[in-house]
Order: sequence, then C-alpha cells, then structure tokens
Amino acid sequence: MSVNDRGTIKWTSMMMPEHIEILKQLNEQQDWKEKPIISDYQKEEMNLALQLALKDDLTIELEYFKNHDYHKIKGKLLGVDVLNQFVKIEDELLPLGSLTGAWID
Repeated sequence: MSVNDRGTIKWTSMMMPEHIEILKQLNEQQDWKEKPIISDYQKEEMNLALQLALKDDLTIELEYFKNHDYHKIKGKLLGVDVLNQFVKIEDELLPLGSLTGAWID
C-alpha cells in the first residue's frame, strides 16, 4: 500500500485565514536583516565621500538600510543637511542614520 502525502497542501485547508496570514508574516520576518553598527572609521569615510561628491559634483553611490533590507541609490548629491540629519540625492531624502556606505564613482 502506497501513501500519497501532499505535504502542506493537506493542512492549509484546515487552517483559518488568520493563521495563514500569521504564517506568511513569520516567513517574511525570517528574511529580515538587522541594521549594522557603523564604526567611527566608516562614518568618517562616508563623510569624506559625501563632502567630495558635493564639492566636485561627482556621482555617488549610497547604500542605506530601510524596511529591514539594504538598498542602493546612485546619482548626484544635491545636499547634506546636518542639522536635520538627512541627505538629498536625486529626488530622495535619506536619513543620515540609515546610511551604511558611500562610494564615489
């Protein structure tokens, strides 16, 4: 006699929609990344790259942490507001605290 096991398909029919939603959220949360701790040396390197890109109108690539993941944006730096703690690149405002890397192209 052979057993025909359908895996999770047989269990989802007995689950309530709320349970399925919670399981989906748990699966998504397992893929979340943690924001790294930036050292003073890394902050100084990013600061230098930002100053150079702003002064010489160079293209810069910024890596930032948002919504539990890393994102990259590349473009011309339009301004750095130290008082309000944000960087303006292209049409986006990025908080200075979310930056994880800055490289000049």
